[in-house]
Amino acid sequence: MERERAFGLWSAVFLGIGAMVGIGIFIVIGEAGAIAGNLVIFTFILGGLIALLAGYSLAKLAIAYPSRGGVIEYIVQEYGEGYFSGTLGVLFYLAQIVGLAAVVKSFGVYASTYFAQEPTPFWINTWALAILTLFVIINLIGASFVAKSENIIVITKLTALTLFVAAALLFVDPQKLLPERSPHIINLFYALGLVFFAYQGFSVITNSVEDMEDPQRNMVRAMMIAIGSVMVLYTVTAVAVIGNLPLEEIIRAKDYALAEAAKPIFGEMGFKIMAAVALISATSAINASLYGATQISYDLARKGELPKIYEYNIFHSTEGLIVSALLIVPMVLFLQLDQIATTAAIVVLLIQGFVHLGHLWKIGVTGANPLLVVLAGVGAFTAAGFALLYTSQKMPLVSWYVVGAFVGAFLLEILLRLTTRRIIKRHIQ
Repeated sequence: MERERAFGLWSAVFLGIGAMVGIGIFIVIGEAGAIAGNLVIFTFILGGLIALLAGYSLAKLAIAYPSRGGVIEYIVQEYGEGYFSGTLGVLFYLAQIVGLAAVVKSFGVYASTYFAQEPTPFWINTWALAILTLFVIINLIGASFVAKSENIIVITKLTALTLFVAAALLFVDPQKLLPERSPHIINLFYALGLVFFAYQGFSVITNSVEDMEDPQRNMVRAMMIAIGSVMVLYTVTAVAVIGNLPLEEIIRAKDYALAEAAKPIFGEMGFKIMAAVALISATSAINASLYGATQISYDLARKGELPKIYEYNIFHSTEGLIVSALLIVPMVLFLQLDQIATTAAIVVLLIQGFVHLGHLWKIGVTGANPLLVVLAGVGAFTAAGFALLYTSQKMPLVSWYVVGAFVGAFLLEILLRLTTRRIIKRHIQ
């Protein structure tokens, strides 16, 4: 008798929407708007199209190679059990750590603005390290009360965003959206990497493939509906923010621009409410990401194996949690939020690009449309390229952080192979 599957079409869609509409939009809308001005509206559309192509490619891979290992499984299937796939496996873990650092730092930013008009580095870092410490302790104890309230958190943040957008659209100043107010069109592409950071949670849908009803029918559909819905929400959110805040205000408040945009409509209370929603979203993301990054990704990177138990059982394996938290601390203390978010976005885009490039060699197995897979790879590498070009001019250290991540991952892969003889293996033969 076939076991009942946990994910139907719509539960998979809501899983993807919940993963995408997290703290990313609260970080990205201001950071990207400060780069692209009112052109950021089109950046969100273009970023959504790249995400749709990437989602299609990953969905076809998930159907062919149904594994909770997700992206790591596809990389090993495409490139074999060699140093390159091993390096990307380690890099995938590091990318999650950098992304988690961005979420932790953003919590510090929003918490600081909640209690003071102008956040200072001291209070941003204090709040960021406090929330990181709290959730490390929660994960060590094994409590999962935040995870159990995930549905409530998703509904809360979606409701708040929807109400904000609906109200803000009534107060949009059309003058702020006119072409003569736009920066050079190249800025649209410069912001693309950051915008993709707000979409990146869609890959979680592929991790549900083993528990999905009729994945042959539902996987691609769930991916397209989830990403398409989020693209519409993000685009109208961008219109609402850009149409209500002058560009100089967006640049000044870029780390918390979404909350700042609520002020002209709802006053100080609107700012507080949106900041509170951002804090709730951040706590949810930190709790979920700490487990994913410290257990699944860490074990895959270090041991080459998926953890045997997918539940809170951390007392038996604290190593990944402690190592991950220690790696996050210097990022929080010494990097700015835009540097962390941009680094995470570029690394994720490059990993995505390699996955879609490798997919071309497996078209015969997956049955995917070659043109769509090519476009997914081109989109990922192009977005990463423009982000690197922009950061080389405005944030030159970010390019070195990205290079350092790749070099560090390669050296770690060599070290792990020499000392433990571990290989990141295929789980689907």
